Amino acid sequence: MNHQQIRSFSLPTYIITPSQLSQTLSKTPPPTSKISTSPRLIPLCASWFLPNDPQHRTGHSVYIQRRIPGARFFDLDAVKDHDSPYPHMLPTADAFASAMSALGIRRDDTVVVYDSLEQGIFSAPRVGWTLRVFGHGRVHILNNFKLWVEQGYPTESGEPAEAKMEKSEYPAPETFDSGRVVKFAEIKDIARDFGKEGAEGIQILDARSQGRWAGTEAEPRPGLSSGHIPGSISIPVPSLLDPQTKAFLPPKELQKVFESKGIDPTKPIISSCGTGVTAAVIDAALEMADYGHFMDRRLYDGSWT
Repeated sequence: MNHQQIRSFSLPTYIITPSQLSQTLSKTPPPTSKISTSPRLIPLCASWFLPNDPQHRTGHSVYIQRRIPGARFFDLDAVKDHDSPYPHMLPTADAFASAMSALGIRRDDTVVVYDSLEQGIFSAPRVGWTLRVFGHGRVHILNNFKLWVEQGYPTESGEPAEAKMEKSEYPAPETFDSGRVVKFAEIKDIARDFGKEGAEGIQILDARSQGRWAGTEAEPRPGLSSGHIPGSISIPVPSLLDPQTKAFLPPKELQKVFESKGIDPTKPIISSCGTGVTAAVIDAALEMADYGHFMDRRLYDGSWT
């Protein structure tokens, strides 16, 4: 591998295939390389399970069980705002930088985030969205680890060697892309004005199950009632995925899903869910389908919780 090859690698789209990841990994320094100063390609496992998971699985346990060689593990339950009473609010810039440093990720690394084998697409888009909010532009989502395994690409297991996890000096982001984030006060105003003459027509899409949205199914967190934000539209995550591969549907099929729900691509869209995790699945699907203007797509951090 020559120096020019290392410098010239790139990935074409935000959401990439196992083949694209494999081919690009072959052109870059190993994710565990401590010698090369060239930008690397880092697989990042973002597996996460709901707190009421019947098998009591955790993201870290499935990471240890099977992962892409050289992958790091991003813990959604740890990298968050610990001063907030809500489960997955964005961390501070300093906390984000500290987490990236602990993972050994450099500012100029390309990061490919992926989900668990079992879920296909679930929490990885939230981590990809988080990196983007904090200005890490070279980030992609793998579509998906299930296909990576089924197509015969390599995996490893067990606790990663400490030498592979050497810390980096990731600088605290100086900018925060607030244009991607919606806060409670704005959602409250949108819900209050829903149906009123002169309302802006902002569309809120909810990634939770139809039952949780309708209020007929319990929320996974004790004491939290189900139901939905007035005017919101139910877009359960499984409706965006292939039922066999659990990968994102092709762009044209995603467009049909959004069209069937009456979503207007010319109007602003806010993605929501239980805590702000799977809302990012909708956000990523909208991008993959090229549905709606990029600047008009935002995510409600904290969401229903």
